[in-house]
Amino acid sequence: MQLQDRIALLVRLGEYMQGREEAWQSAKHKAFTENNWFIPEFIETAIRHISTAFLEEKALKNLAQTYQLEIQPVTAKKVGIVLPGTTPLAGFHDIVSVFLAGHYSLIKTSSRDEALLKHLIYKLQEWLPGDLPYFNLAPMLKGCDAYIATNSKESTTSFDQYFSKYQSIIRRNTTSVAVLTGQETTEELEKLADDIHLYFGLGSRNVTKLYVPENYDFVPLLNAFKKYEYFSNHHKFKNNYDYNLSIQILNNRFYMTNGSILLTENPARFSPISQVYYEFYSNVNSLISQLEKRDEIEGIVGLQHIPFGESNFPSLATFEKGTNTLTFLNNLSL
Repeated sequence: MQLQDRIALLVRLGEYMQGREEAWQSAKHKAFTENNWFIPEFIETAIRHISTAFLEEKALKNLAQTYQLEIQPVTAKKVGIVLPGTTPLAGFHDIVSVFLAGHYSLIKTSSRDEALLKHLIYKLQEWLPGDLPYFNLAPMLKGCDAYIATNSKESTTSFDQYFSKYQSIIRRNTTSVAVLTGQETTEELEKLADDIHLYFGLGSRNVTKLYVPENYDFVPLLNAFKKYEYFSNHHKFKNNYDYNLSIQILNNRFYMTNGSILLTENPARFSPISQVYYEFYSNVNSLISQLEKRDEIEGIVGLQHIPFGESNFPSLATFEKGTNTLTFLNNLSL
């Protein structure tokens, strides 16, 4: 397929995802019943972002022009993609990138996110002209020329061992942090609540750690977090909250809560579900300099970095930390 045809197919998929076809609605319902972390609200949020940001014609054309995909001599390779399943349609950017670059993908979905992905892959296969093997699903990835794998820290070691002899991108477990000054508006704090709570905090772009100045007033922050107090009615989240609260109480540790999320002081950056860590800083410039060097930090929210409320909504031209997927894919053809 020519580049313009590949772009047209992706745009068609974006339009389909925003539609109300019965089979698509059934797939969304199935996704929730199979994984209760994927509540309808968050499924729709992920679909809306992917269809408008990743599958928008102008964005696709601009990205193709930036990486000279139209004049790039492509020898199609088979690229194995391991999807993480942490949030609805997580890793879909990789599928778009491989196809846009003119390669074939062999896709291993996570059991936590099969319904949505399989439905969309089948739809793409249905629309492909002839029997072109651009999209394929497989329970195991074998015989590929290259691999792109995203998963938990525990899985990364096994990925390294299995894929080490191939050209590959192996993404480590990452998270995002926020740096606050105490001068944030109520609107900014409510947007920060989205950065933290969206997808129940399960994504690599979710903020799990806050850096605040000494003598910071947490009351406005906890009030802003009440936007998501309905989480206390979600049984999986509530179980996590109750467990983490009991740990704080049993260990006589100081904590703050609004009844649905815990704030605790901790030097670690990865916090558990229902809990957000915080740490005080004295020199913000020194702090930012240190954070920018940390490989496990996907993004920094606040202070002229990622605007509040946007950590979970990267553009099509934004790649996971430290790995430019299209540069990697273009080099496969050389």
